[in-house]
Amino acid sequence: MINPWLTFYGDDFTGSTAVMEVLSRAGISTMLFMAPPDVSILDDHPHLQAIGVAGVARSKSPKWMKAHLPSILQSLAKFKAPVLHYKVCSTFDSSPNLGSIGVATEIGSALFDKDWVPLVVGAPAIRRYQTFGTLFAADGQQVYRIDRHPVMSCHPVTPAWEADLGQHLSQQTPLKVKVIDLAMMKAGKSDEMIDHHLKDGARIMAIDVLDEQTLIEAGRVIWRDGKTPKFAVGSQGVEYALVAHWKASGLLTEPSAELPLQAVDQLFAVSGSCSPTTADQIAFAESQGFQVFDFDAATAIDQTALNAEVARAKKSCLGLLSHGHDVIVATARGPGDPAITRMLNAIEASRISAQTAYERLTKALGKLTKEICTQTTMPRIAICGGDTSGHSLSALQATALAFAAPIEPGAPLCKLYSPETSGIDGLEVTLKGGQMGTPAFFVKAKGGLKS
Repeated sequence: MINPWLTFYGDDFTGSTAVMEVLSRAGISTMLFMAPPDVSILDDHPHLQAIGVAGVARSKSPKWMKAHLPSILQSLAKFKAPVLHYKVCSTFDSSPNLGSIGVATEIGSALFDKDWVPLVVGAPAIRRYQTFGTLFAADGQQVYRIDRHPVMSCHPVTPAWEADLGQHLSQQTPLKVKVIDLAMMKAGKSDEMIDHHLKDGARIMAIDVLDEQTLIEAGRVIWRDGKTPKFAVGSQGVEYALVAHWKASGLLTEPSAELPLQAVDQLFAVSGSCSPTTADQIAFAESQGFQVFDFDAATAIDQTALNAEVARAKKSCLGLLSHGHDVIVATARGPGDPAITRMLNAIEASRISAQTAYERLTKALGKLTKEICTQTTMPRIAICGGDTSGHSLSALQATALAFAAPIEPGAPLCKLYSPETSGIDGLEVTLKGGQMGTPAFFVKAKGGLKS
């Protein structure tokens, strides 16, 4: 058995496919599983060079993470890949109580004799940058410090309160964070800086990435000799960095030409995202003839009402699809949508928690997705939102995903494996995070526009 080059756990489903995209487009054979596979999977797929598990840790508490992450990461460590990557959002979504990156880092580092942990969040290909330990992200044509980003600064669950990643993590873990800054990297002094920080007690090294030079150097720092197993934390910037280093060092050659995205006659999409980015995408799709069904999220406080809303959505969508329309089911059209206020008011007036209501809602969207897919011959679907993606793939009894074609960076087209579900195995699906994609995303996902 040949050990893979890399294993990874994604703290949400959309981010997991983004990692698979980076690796696959570089010519690295990758599969993304819904549960940790046994090492015997390499007997059936001996060509695999990267193995991932799509997870839900971003929406979970530290208690949940401590109960579930050790066994998942231990399963991946059994593959003995040189790098085990804990994938986080490129906007560093996390808090002390939800999706704690600090807690995940503590758990992962313990598997590797508490070695120091490289942290890479910057990824220029998706317009994410880290300079002197500070994270920046684009919105449209403008680049913002993450705590001043128009979307992330007012995120409904994990608002970005601090752009200095060391300061951000200080609220989540006692592990000391130091920066490998771009000035030292460009001067060829990364290793010298690491040694200095280790003597100072650092356990997490936040590595700047601004351009191709720092990207390659970040990859070198993570990879080291390629023999000693290493636990790394970060966005898909980890993979972009490794690929850049592998190419620069001659370990990886340019891949053969990939197959272009093929157009389909119809697209069905479901969105549980309230991001303004997704709202712009829904609006553009509607202007291009897509039909939008506004799903009443407030019904999530009552299971009977929610079931009725799923039935109403199903009937409407099947009717629209039967007449050849492209359809998007949306729970909200941006953060200012009155539908969000209605849901929050309904939750406040009920006896259930917001977490319970949101979980019911995303599970209902997953159920709707399965029923649409099993009752039509839909060739391709799009799912927006991490939790919605997770519950939809669970409802579809997906076991794994493989990269099929590019759509837009961070949201590729994938082939779904579901051997237990009739008519679903081989379905094409794209999972899109709330902040990812241009306004034309849904039209591109159908194949109507070229990227």
